Amino acid sequence: MITVNKMVWLALSMAMGFFTFMFMNAKQRNVIYHDMKLGVGNKASKQLTVFFISDIHRRKIDGKLLAKICEGREIDVVIIGGDLAERGVPLARITQNIRHLSTLGPLFFVWGNNDREVGEAAIREILGRYGGKVLDNETVSIPGHSDWGLCGTDDPSSRNVNIDSALHNIDQYKEVIVVTHTPSLFRKVEQMCLPRLMLAGHTHGGQIRLGKWGLQEKGAFRLDQGRAKLVSNGYGTSTVPLRLGAAPECHVITIHYEESVLKEL
Repeated sequence: MITVNKMVWLALSMAMGFFTFMFMNAKQRNVIYHDMKLGVGNKASKQLTVFFISDIHRRKIDGKLLAKICEGREIDVVIIGGDLAERGVPLARITQNIRHLSTLGPLFFVWGNNDREVGEAAIREILGRYGGKVLDNETVSIPGHSDWGLCGTDDPSSRNVNIDSALHNIDQYKEVIVVTHTPSLFRKVEQMCLPRLMLAGHTHGGQIRLGKWGLQEKGAFRLDQGRAKLVSNGYGTSTVPLRLGAAPECHVITIHYEESVLKEL
């Protein structure tokens, strides 16, 4: 016969097991790979490899993650899509994360809604120390791929978003990658241009989902007629260090292209 005490103990054990499961889910080092082929047939002779990570928050970028990212490939550009940190994250951890990411390749950053909680000047200084570049509503050339522009906007929480400024010089590039922390800005960007690739995070994919239900849409990579949008589940967590149904992730996007045909696509 099951006593009340045994039922309580069983319920507590199941609850603890469930929370442990969600906690371990949040610690996964998932690297998701995506391919874009822009050339016609076998004409794509050049390759641009982008590493994208967003919503690191309190997590540590460690050697095990770096090893997974670097398996058999070179990264051309590293993009941090906002929420590198949040209030309470030690500057030493932010420094370590930026230092590790900077070893992968040229480093670029856009602001998230939580980053400035640790101090804008501090983040700018640390990024600068390791050769990183803050994309302040601007477009810059991607090193080694001069036909490609990388455009980044500030986050709406700063009241400093300026899409016009961010896109004002994109005509000098054949192709553009646009990075925003918040995917809601995609629509505003598309009213002005059609980037080859758009990247965002912020939503955490809902972070804790019950089947198909969550507070936010689950992250996804969507490719349509040679153009792609990626909204990442993000790598870290916010509020509680738990995940369910929206695994943590970062991304390697490999773009195969041929310079001579880009204008025709």
